[in-house]
Amino acid sequence: MAQPDDMLDDDDYPAYTMGRAAEIIGCSPDFLRRLGEAKLIDPFRSGGGHRRYSRYQIRLAARAREMCDQGTDMASACRIIILEDQLEEALRHNHEHHS
Repeated sequence: MAQPDDMLDDDDYPAYTMGRAAEIIGCSPDFLRRLGEAKLIDPFRSGGGHRRYSRYQIRLAARAREMCDQGTDMASACRIIILEDQLEEALRHNHEHHS
């Protein structure tokens, strides 16, 4: 089991409630729900069914908000971010494989 200090440093640990995540990003909870529907983020669900977000998911949502604020529709913003994330992962994997 991870220690509390380890969880605080874990980008994937679902530490933030929907309200807190929305506050950090500067968006509405509905915006976060729609990002989930668009498959950009899949928040963890607490035992009571409440959405919990990780720092990584908050960064993705903030990027989506930034793109939407600049005029990109949500579906396109989500697709671009997903592709950017996949490319970054592939490049990291390729670099590790060839190092």
